[in-house]
Amino acid sequence: MAKFTHIDDEGRVRMVDVTDKNPTVREAVAEGSVFMNFETFDLIRNQKVKKGNVLETARIAGILAAKKTSELIPMCHPLNITHVQLDFVPDFANSCIGIKATVRTIDQTGVEMEALTAVSVAALTIYDMCKSYDKEMTISKIQLLKKTGGKSGAFERIQK
Repeated sequence: MAKFTHIDDEGRVRMVDVTDKNPTVREAVAEGSVFMNFETFDLIRNQKVKKGNVLETARIAGILAAKKTSELIPMCHPLNITHVQLDFVPDFANSCIGIKATVRTIDQTGVEMEALTAVSVAALTIYDMCKSYDKEMTISKIQLLKKTGGKSGAFERIQK
């Protein structure tokens, strides 16, 4: 049976020891979507939401979330993040805002959780700022697209 990396020999939870790992450039890209009715989509696109600029607020929230991931996910290491970028892709046909986060570091462990957290919090921020217009918004498809660096090598999701 495979040995779990987050459990010691006595069955206690622990943070993985990365002390002996060499720092390398690591990058992770994640995405997600917020589906909504077209009226809400149009309000966001035209910056007519009463609470302010939805996408710029979500961008700031996502960046802050990436930086605080180790405070939210118990076994995540605090990392020296060197870059966070959030991009939004409006999808008119589906009344959807696509969210893409890229996170980079030079460290001993990867930034997949930071990218996924950035997308998640950006999506939640969009929901929060628009819930008075549309309670049926759906946050969906949060997933890792790719990651590079580290001992396990590169990963890239095959888009279907």
